[in-house]
Amino acid sequence: MFSQIEEAERRLSTLEYELSKQEVIQQQSLYQKYLKEHVSLQPIVDAFRKYKVTKEKIEDTKSLLNDPDRELRELARKEIDSLSASLAKLEREIGLLLLPEDPRDEKNSILEIRAGTGGEEAALFVADLFRMYGYYIESKGWKMDVLSQSSTGLGGFKELIVLVEGQRVYSGLKYESGVHRVQRIPETESKGRIHTSAVTVAVLPEAEEVDVSIDPADLRIDVYRSSGPGGQSVNTTDSAVRITHIPTGSVVSCQDEKSQHKNKAKALKVLRSRLLDIQQAEQRSKISEERKHMVGSGDRSERIRTYNFPQGRVTDHRIGLTIYRLEEILHGELDLILHPLLAHFKAESEKGQAEQLI
Repeated sequence: MFSQIEEAERRLSTLEYELSKQEVIQQQSLYQKYLKEHVSLQPIVDAFRKYKVTKEKIEDTKSLLNDPDRELRELARKEIDSLSASLAKLEREIGLLLLPEDPRDEKNSILEIRAGTGGEEAALFVADLFRMYGYYIESKGWKMDVLSQSSTGLGGFKELIVLVEGQRVYSGLKYESGVHRVQRIPETESKGRIHTSAVTVAVLPEAEEVDVSIDPADLRIDVYRSSGPGGQSVNTTDSAVRITHIPTGSVVSCQDEKSQHKNKAKALKVLRSRLLDIQQAEQRSKISEERKHMVGSGDRSERIRTYNFPQGRVTDHRIGLTIYRLEEILHGELDLILHPLLAHFKAESEKGQAEQLI
């Protein structure tokens, strides 16, 4: 473990030198890359340096255990016990810091809000949540772009899909996924009765652009003479090309050009497009399964959070947190909930990881 940290310490020093160079500063993409790595390594190196200082203090204090002064020896023992406890704590901290983070935390996110149980009232609450997230996103300095929306006649939405871009967006929003329940008197209610409706929220890390890499070993390429109507040969050379992608069985033929190389290039372009479509279909299927896991069926009983308007309260059922500041939360003060929520899940994660290290 310590050799790994020593390597991180050396790398941090190298990065500090690189970040001070003018040619690196002028290349913003490279500068940001180095800066990001520097930020990720700093906590590990800081903890390791504290560890080394603490260990040195223990060794220095041990020399006092043989001092003729009994009171001084007792103080030395207490100091060593205290420093040893700090050392053990630092060891656990370093171990946790070395564990990899969720690689998706740095990603932008697709935020999907859909009306569930409750008809028009649920659609109206979709609009309320959209505004709430809009305020929150603005407060974080993130950007929001509506990708898709399906509105209703009374100002609500059956569905809203939004791209959120910024620093560590997925890390900040990922625990919003689930069923959000609202309890209030709907605008459409004439008798003043409180209704309960539900809205589903899904936060998905933005998918990376799918690059299609074709292994030449997966291709069978046949060349033949191009033909016209009725199979009549219209070329005296084998310029036509048929490419078969063996793993998928996709076959593309091209004979438009007189050059075999040009026909091959065109056929490969078509094949790449077809394979891209296949990969994206698989990706959509995977995202669909993940979305189902996140939000369930949209039934009221699967709630993660309840917004009760008559009492002015918001309750997050995962950690049993209730806050009587509904209006502030709806105006984007989501950190009132997200900070304790993130602290809870981080503590749970660290507890599980620490148990694995023991």
